[in-house]
Amino acid sequence: MTRYSIKALAFAAALAASGTALADITIGVVAPLTGPASGLGIPVGNQVKLWPKEIDGQKLNVIVMDDATDPTNGVKIAKKFVAEDKVDVIMGSVATPVAAAVAQVADESGTPQLSWSPVALPAGKDKWTFRMPQSNAVMGHAVIEHMKKEGVKSVGFLGYADAYGETWLNDFKPQAEKAGIKFGPVERFARADTSVTGQALKLVSANPDAILVVASGSGAAMPEMALRERGYKGKIYQTHAAATRDLMRVGGKQVEGTFVVSGPAVLAEQLPDGNTSKKEAIKFVQQYEKAYGPGSRNQFAGHAYDSMTVMEKAVPMALKKAKPGTPEFRAALRDAFETMGRTTLAHGVLNWTPADHWGYAPETGVMMKVTNGEFKVE
Repeated sequence: MTRYSIKALAFAAALAASGTALADITIGVVAPLTGPASGLGIPVGNQVKLWPKEIDGQKLNVIVMDDATDPTNGVKIAKKFVAEDKVDVIMGSVATPVAAAVAQVADESGTPQLSWSPVALPAGKDKWTFRMPQSNAVMGHAVIEHMKKEGVKSVGFLGYADAYGETWLNDFKPQAEKAGIKFGPVERFARADTSVTGQALKLVSANPDAILVVASGSGAAMPEMALRERGYKGKIYQTHAAATRDLMRVGGKQVEGTFVVSGPAVLAEQLPDGNTSKKEAIKFVQQYEKAYGPGSRNQFAGHAYDSMTVMEKAVPMALKKAKPGTPEFRAALRDAFETMGRTTLAHGVLNWTPADHWGYAPETGVMMKVTNGEFKVE
């Protein structure tokens, strides 16, 4: 018997003597490791591999499954997690349509969900869903403030014809109009589309001062390239779903000068020393890039990193009330998320409450610009 085994047995015996039972905390991860949103899902899967093996003395049992960017698959996986695996929390998806479908299973089963997408849900349907990303309204605030500084007077919209595109449209349009920025035209496209020629021609013809592109990962480059190829000379803005190196890898010189809104994690070293998240953001970047190489950081791996910070704060609170693997523990974990208070993450300062499962302040978003193939803080 090795010394490690003896120590482990001694530790277990001590816990048993104190009346504390060891129990696995089971996390079900659903993410698009394939399909149109895989450019976001793969980094999330990479970060999951770097998670700790236990929290507060409880072993973590992590089950990762590929939703293939398909809401139907997402529902099947979530139902399996709940019925067969008895997970304590569901994490994912990165793709908004999938995250919305999973949220319904979370709500019906009473299982906490940490969504890695800024998914908007009907009133009263997010009791069990908490968002790790900043809301589109929060990120839209940063975009609008930047547009005002740049003298933008009109903005067009080219975005996904799905939940992510629609929530950005619904959150951004009122902010733009309130700021005195003329909004439109509005053009949409499907995630799986390989061309947006018609939509691009309409926007180029209208020639607004700026165009907001709402797309994700490697798919965010295609619509921007179409606009440039058809002669658009104005400013182009991208959302935090495009805050990955895939934008530059696919778009090359055609995405130079693009303005992209991001959470603080992507820009760790460039943050001012007074930024509350700088220390945590640097920790995220250092551990991720040590494992996956320089420049590999991105918005969504940061959310997976922050999920463990949240769990490390909430799990000890929940363990005081119930044992993992039970409905009581899942309810206690949900309550802990709502009451754990201000929590500094790589992506900002989070403060969920019973009335707010978004939790970030309007000032959280950071604007960056693609300069010489790199993201630079604006």
